[in-house]
Amino acid sequence: MRLTVLGTGYVGLVAGACFSDSGNHVVCVDVDPEKVQKLNAGDIPIYEPGLEDIVVRNKKAKRLSFTTDASQSIANSQVVFIAVGTPTSETGALDLTFVLGAAKMVREYIKSNLIVVLKSTVPVGTADKVREVLKGVSHTVEVVSNPEFLKEGTAVNDFMKPERVVVGAQSEWAKQVMADLYAPYVRSGNPIFFMDNRSAELAKYAANAFLATKISFINEIANLCERVGGNIQDVRRVLVTDSRIGSKFLYAGCGYGGSCFPKDVQGLIHLGKEYGLGFEMFQAVHSVNENQKKVLFEKMKKYFGNQLSGKTIAIWGLSFKPETDDMREAPAVRLIELLLQSGCAVKAYDPVAHDEAKKVFQNRIAIVDQAYDALPGADALAILTEWNEFRTPDFEMIKRELNNPVIFDGRNLYNRLSLDNQGVQYFCIGQVDP
Repeated sequence: MRLTVLGTGYVGLVAGACFSDSGNHVVCVDVDPEKVQKLNAGDIPIYEPGLEDIVVRNKKAKRLSFTTDASQSIANSQVVFIAVGTPTSETGALDLTFVLGAAKMVREYIKSNLIVVLKSTVPVGTADKVREVLKGVSHTVEVVSNPEFLKEGTAVNDFMKPERVVVGAQSEWAKQVMADLYAPYVRSGNPIFFMDNRSAELAKYAANAFLATKISFINEIANLCERVGGNIQDVRRVLVTDSRIGSKFLYAGCGYGGSCFPKDVQGLIHLGKEYGLGFEMFQAVHSVNENQKKVLFEKMKKYFGNQLSGKTIAIWGLSFKPETDDMREAPAVRLIELLLQSGCAVKAYDPVAHDEAKKVFQNRIAIVDQAYDALPGADALAILTEWNEFRTPDFEMIKRELNNPVIFDGRNLYNRLSLDNQGVQYFCIGQVDP
């Protein structure tokens, strides 16, 4: 098929590249000329395992291209995906300026019957608003809701082998086109769910809010463990053997971040207010997570007797999760801001988020090129992201290089008994502090 993808952010770039890899001819459109120039030169603006290879391969095969000019691609396309940004306001509402602007662009350049697919995460009722924008065009246009369920770090595999595909559509024509488009990715039998637009729009929010709830739940239990003398690792082992609960997204830590969970939980809260629902549970999920991002800071304050000013803290891990350079809503960002406000100096390392960190913090912290370069002269080490290279470090070197042999672990990577035997003090989540 001939496809246009409006927007080359995380969702648009992954979708465009993966669709081209199954033989479709895809044009990705973005308003940023510099970004388009870099993409055409093979410079991928995000870190996502496997994505660069797909982009390079399909550009070479002339199935994938990037441009700032949407007119010709929209005119020649059978399907146009809208994958532009939907920033969040202070109230939690999503700004649909870019989405509706993209719809107006489609209206301007449409030349034949067309399916317009909302791939951006949008509030319930957005498909109706897009239909209003497109009303009165002289061609048949169907608006489809097709939310993405990609996990950063595994997005390419998630797209190529989706657990499910959700399609909100009104016409049999649109359903058939979407079924054909996704057929190469569901050959193993995973389902395509067809439904109305509003149910499809809500499905994305419901899934992310549920997963966020699991994380906040286990973090609350972890905090209780610390108070009563329990061990969250033991409690978790009991929970995950219950098939009704499951093991995924049930790890205690210093909170969730990224572009989806915080945004979608707040979006659901805002949606509830519009319809007269308090959604106290989702408000609690958000509140618990915001407080959890402060847990390591509070442990440091207690350890140093509220005398943090002048201390230097080494940070390992800046992205909100491994295998991505995304620092949006990352617990590391919150911790570093609190440390800087307390008069600390920070030396930080991340395997792939160093460039993003320089944008976020400018010159306020030191970004080092190797993990152990953050240690000399530091008064403590804090771990915020569970990158594999942090799982079995050289503890003797850590002990030797730090001014104080102490680790604050927001991801529970290590065994306390083992570190005690090596003379390293260890503070983690869900166990009584030493």
